[in-house]
Amino acid sequence: MKLALATQTLAAAVLAAGVALAPVVAHAQSTPQQAAQKSERTRLVLQVSEDNPVNWNLALNNAENVQQALGKDNVQVEIVAYGPGLNMLKGESKVAGRLNAALDNNVELIACGVTMGKMKLTKADLAGGIKVVPAGLLHIMARQSEGWHYVRP
Repeated sequence: MKLALATQTLAAAVLAAGVALAPVVAHAQSTPQQAAQKSERTRLVLQVSEDNPVNWNLALNNAENVQQALGKDNVQVEIVAYGPGLNMLKGESKVAGRLNAALDNNVELIACGVTMGKMKLTKADLAGGIKVVPAGLLHIMARQSEGWHYVRP
Protein backbone atom coordinates (compact mmCIF):
# COMPACT_ATOMS: atom_id res chain seq x y z
CA MET A 1 0.00 0.00 0.00
CA LYS A 2 2.78 2.41 0.94
CA LEU A 3 4.62 1.53 -2.30
CA ALA A 4 1.52 2.30 -4.40
CA LEU A 5 1.05 5.64 -2.62
CA ALA A 6 4.73 6.53 -3.07
CA THR A 7 4.52 5.64 -6.78
CA GLN A 8 1.42 7.84 -7.21
CA THR A 9 3.10 10.72 -5.37
CA LEU A 10 6.23 10.37 -7.51
CA ALA A 11 4.17 10.23 -10.69
CA ALA A 12 2.25 13.36 -9.66
CA ALA A 13 5.52 15.19 -8.88
CA VAL A 14 7.03 14.22 -12.24
CA LEU A 15 3.87 15.30 -14.05
CA ALA A 16 3.80 18.63 -12.20
CA ALA A 17 7.49 19.23 -12.93
CA GLY A 18 6.93 18.38 -16.57
CA VAL A 19 4.09 20.87 -16.84
CA ALA A 20 6.13 23.55 -15.04
CA LEU A 21 9.14 22.97 -17.28
CA ALA A 22 7.22 22.79 -20.56
CA PRO A 23 7.76 26.50 -21.45
CA VAL A 24 11.46 26.24 -20.59
CA VAL A 25 11.92 23.12 -22.69
CA ALA A 26 10.01 24.66 -25.59
CA HIS A 27 12.23 27.77 -25.45
CA ALA A 28 15.40 25.67 -25.20
CA GLN A 29 14.35 23.70 -28.26
CA SER A 30 14.08 26.80 -30.45
CA THR A 31 16.94 27.34 -32.83
CA PRO A 32 19.39 30.20 -32.30
CA GLN A 33 17.99 31.83 -35.44
CA GLN A 34 14.47 31.71 -33.98
CA ALA A 35 15.71 33.19 -30.71
CA ALA A 36 17.46 35.99 -32.60
CA GLN A 37 14.30 36.74 -34.59
CA LYS A 38 12.24 37.02 -31.41
CA SER A 39 14.40 39.76 -29.95
CA GLU A 40 16.61 42.60 -30.99
CA ARG A 41 20.21 42.08 -31.93
CA THR A 42 21.98 39.76 -29.50
CA ARG A 43 24.91 41.39 -27.72
CA LEU A 44 27.87 39.39 -26.40
CA VAL A 45 30.95 40.55 -24.54
CA LEU A 46 33.84 38.10 -24.17
CA GLN A 47 36.57 38.55 -21.55
CA VAL A 48 40.20 37.67 -22.21
CA SER A 49 42.43 38.13 -19.17
CA GLU A 50 44.96 35.31 -19.53
CA ASP A 51 48.24 35.28 -21.42
CA ASN A 52 47.42 32.07 -23.21
CA PRO A 53 46.96 31.65 -26.98
CA VAL A 54 44.62 28.70 -26.33
CA ASN A 55 42.22 31.04 -24.52
CA TRP A 56 42.66 33.71 -27.20
CA ASN A 57 41.71 31.25 -29.93
CA LEU A 58 38.79 30.02 -27.84
CA ALA A 59 37.44 33.59 -27.51
CA LEU A 60 37.85 34.16 -31.25
CA ASN A 61 36.15 30.80 -31.96
CA ASN A 62 33.27 31.72 -29.62
CA ALA A 63 32.77 35.02 -31.46
CA GLU A 64 32.84 33.31 -34.85
CA ASN A 65 30.52 30.50 -33.76
CA VAL A 66 27.93 32.88 -32.32
CA GLN A 67 27.96 34.92 -35.52
CA GLN A 68 27.53 31.77 -37.62
CA ALA A 69 24.71 30.45 -35.43
CA LEU A 70 22.73 33.67 -35.15
CA GLY A 71 23.77 35.39 -38.36
CA LYS A 72 26.44 38.07 -38.40
CA ASP A 73 23.87 40.86 -38.71
CA ASN A 74 21.90 39.58 -35.70
CA VAL A 75 24.69 39.74 -33.14
CA GLN A 76 27.10 42.34 -31.81
CA VAL A 77 30.30 40.88 -30.34
CA GLU A 78 33.06 42.53 -28.33
CA ILE A 79 36.22 40.88 -27.04
CA VAL A 80 37.70 42.83 -24.12
CA ALA A 81 41.31 42.08 -23.19
CA TYR A 82 42.89 43.24 -19.95
CA GLY A 83 45.66 42.15 -17.60
CA PRO A 84 47.90 39.47 -19.11
CA GLY A 85 45.24 38.87 -21.77
CA LEU A 86 46.17 42.18 -23.38
CA ASN A 87 49.08 40.37 -25.07
CA MET A 88 46.44 38.92 -27.40
CA LEU A 89 45.95 42.34 -28.99
CA LYS A 90 49.61 43.22 -29.53
CA GLY A 91 50.87 43.58 -33.08
CA GLU A 92 53.13 40.52 -32.71
CA SER A 93 50.42 38.37 -31.10
CA LYS A 94 50.31 34.69 -32.05
CA VAL A 95 46.72 35.29 -33.20
CA ALA A 96 47.35 38.54 -35.10
CA GLY A 97 46.00 37.07 -38.35
CA ARG A 98 42.82 35.95 -36.65
CA LEU A 99 42.38 39.40 -35.11
CA ASN A 100 42.20 40.89 -38.59
CA ALA A 101 39.62 38.29 -39.63
CA ALA A 102 37.54 39.05 -36.50
CA LEU A 103 37.67 42.77 -37.22
CA ASP A 104 36.62 42.09 -40.83
CA ASN A 105 33.59 40.23 -39.41
CA ASN A 106 32.59 43.19 -37.22
CA VAL A 107 33.89 41.74 -33.94
CA GLU A 108 35.05 44.68 -31.86
CA LEU A 109 38.42 44.12 -30.18
CA ILE A 110 38.93 46.24 -27.08
CA ALA A 111 42.05 46.89 -25.01
CA CYS A 112 42.11 48.05 -21.40
CA GLY A 113 43.74 51.46 -20.98
CA VAL A 114 44.70 50.74 -17.36
CA THR A 115 46.58 47.60 -18.39
CA MET A 116 48.21 49.43 -21.29
CA GLY A 117 49.53 52.04 -18.86
CA LYS A 118 50.90 49.43 -16.48
CA MET A 119 52.54 47.55 -19.36
CA LYS A 120 53.80 50.84 -20.85
CA LEU A 121 52.08 50.13 -24.16
CA THR A 122 50.73 52.63 -26.65
CA LYS A 123 48.09 52.17 -29.32
CA ALA A 124 50.98 51.75 -31.78
CA ASP A 125 51.97 48.54 -29.93
CA LEU A 126 48.57 47.01 -30.67
CA ALA A 127 47.34 45.36 -33.84
CA GLY A 128 45.46 47.71 -36.15
CA GLY A 129 41.77 48.34 -35.52
CA ILE A 130 41.86 47.83 -31.75
CA LYS A 131 39.67 50.14 -29.67
CA VAL A 132 40.97 51.31 -26.28
CA VAL A 133 38.68 51.92 -23.30
CA PRO A 134 39.77 53.52 -20.01
CA ALA A 135 39.22 50.33 -17.97
CA GLY A 136 38.42 46.92 -19.47
CA LEU A 137 36.73 45.48 -16.40
CA LEU A 138 34.53 48.55 -16.00
CA HIS A 139 33.63 48.30 -19.68
CA ILE A 140 32.51 44.69 -19.16
CA MET A 141 30.52 45.68 -16.08
CA ALA A 142 28.80 48.46 -18.01
CA ARG A 143 27.94 46.07 -20.84
CA GLN A 144 26.43 43.60 -18.37
CA SER A 145 24.29 46.36 -16.85
CA GLU A 146 23.10 47.16 -20.39
CA GLY A 147 21.90 43.57 -20.80
CA TRP A 148 24.82 42.14 -22.77
CA HIS A 149 25.58 38.44 -22.41
CA TYR A 150 28.94 37.84 -20.74
CA VAL A 151 31.28 34.91 -21.38
CA ARG A 152 34.76 34.23 -20.12
CA PRO A 153 36.16 31.44 -22.29
